[in-house]
Amino acid sequence: MAEAPVTQSFYYPVSPLDRVLITFIVMTGFFMAILDTTIVDIVVPKMMGPLSTDLYGIQWVITAYMTAAAVGLIFVVSLAPRIGYAWTFLSGLTLFTLSSAMCGLAGSLPSMVFWRVMQGLGEAFIAASAQTILLAVYPPERQGLAMGIFGLGVSFAPALGPTLGGFLTEHLSWRWVFYINLPVGVLTLVAGLFFLPRAIGRTGRFEFNPISYIFLTAFTISLLVLLSKGQQLGWFQSTVIGTLAFVSALALVAYLISELLSRKPLLDLSIYLIPEFGLTMAYHFFVLGFSMYQIFYLLPLYYENLKGLTTFQAGLHMLAFASCIGLFSVISGALSDRFKPEYLLVASFFIYSFVSVFLLPRLNYYTPAFTAALYTVPLGMAIGTFFPPLTRITLSNLGPRTGLGVVLMHYQRFIGGSFGTAIATNTLTYRTDFHFQEITGLQNRVLFEKAIQKGTAFLEPFFPSELAIRKAKALMFKVESLYAASYAFQDTFRRTYYFALLGAVFLFILFFRNLYRSYQARREVRA
Repeated sequence: MAEAPVTQSFYYPVSPLDRVLITFIVMTGFFMAILDTTIVDIVVPKMMGPLSTDLYGIQWVITAYMTAAAVGLIFVVSLAPRIGYAWTFLSGLTLFTLSSAMCGLAGSLPSMVFWRVMQGLGEAFIAASAQTILLAVYPPERQGLAMGIFGLGVSFAPALGPTLGGFLTEHLSWRWVFYINLPVGVLTLVAGLFFLPRAIGRTGRFEFNPISYIFLTAFTISLLVLLSKGQQLGWFQSTVIGTLAFVSALALVAYLISELLSRKPLLDLSIYLIPEFGLTMAYHFFVLGFSMYQIFYLLPLYYENLKGLTTFQAGLHMLAFASCIGLFSVISGALSDRFKPEYLLVASFFIYSFVSVFLLPRLNYYTPAFTAALYTVPLGMAIGTFFPPLTRITLSNLGPRTGLGVVLMHYQRFIGGSFGTAIATNTLTYRTDFHFQEITGLQNRVLFEKAIQKGTAFLEPFFPSELAIRKAKALMFKVESLYAASYAFQDTFRRTYYFALLGAVFLFILFFRNLYRSYQARREVRA
């Protein structure tokens, strides 16, 4: 089996001051990279005019980034042992910073897409190496705190994206969401060159299976393009989507066969047989990817499209939510070192369940924006207490396979998040159409005509009669559409929890398994 990209002696002792500096360097680079995933989503509509494209064309700016990042993650498994995690991080940071500047200067869609691909590759190198470096420089008894700090990037940065993106767009230009990375990236790069230990993870070996990598890349690209373009092309009514589904399935089967037959597989998939890894990764895949990423996608749409707030106002209303994620990430990380992390993870799930069942489905058009922001505060608590204990369980005892575990966790984040976004888009669209047809089908014809007459009478002093009638009907159509969208958001928020319930099966299998093992250990001690 291919070895994971860490050394046998995983803990790399450093002084407390060096640990603080290393933490600041890797978290600054990682936070910048993860922030870019949502900050760009906010400004995508503003790019269409300058790049001379339409809504469907501009979606490639997001699709290209996600695809390149997912594909690049797998390559880190082979590259990091050769050059070490410090150089992997610095290489990714250099590529990301340069690409950000070029994205800001891009004057055409092909140019933007190319540099977004380069930016995605840089983000992959940063994400896979930053977490492993943090785990390496913190002693085992403090790795919960390390993962709490890392959780700031994974959960807090995506939630902060709409606020910062809205501010930069309204006060400067959409290009500044890329330019802002330049000074941060350069300063972080200089600091990293001085302080990052070069020996972490470096073995000098480069073990790479190109056949398996080609098949896995084909699977990843086909699947992510399918998920990002499915709604636009009508899902399986489109031959393109059908072809992509066939190619992704075929490539996945070919990859698995290649791994089974190869003497040097690309990835050591036996790592999933470790219960603490396999079960928590399944929980992570469904809860973070399929459920939480839907909420990350839906909240800005709710504030902007339904409540009518500006991008910056929407970001401000998400600031308390984002702040709670950051605060509770650090708190739960520190608690993971003192208490059993599975207890914290179960507590996080129950908080998330309460919010998903009783609070989020209440968000509709008539909910005051401030009240909606308050409803998301406990959601921030749940998400903040999700990541640190989960990674504490998943990665702390992998030893030389920790780097592989980090790569697979981020790869699942991209795949699961793509599924979650596609599901949220499809559900919101379908339920909006359903409720609109329901409203128009059940309304009383007599009352409808009276409402049109009242509207026409109100508008006739300002417009000709024919135009007043059309405007009254258009106003009624707008009201019906607004109600349909309001009901659809409630339905979609409610359905995000179904996937969390599916993931909870794996969490409670692990929880009761560990309880039983603790009970057996106590019995043996008494005997």
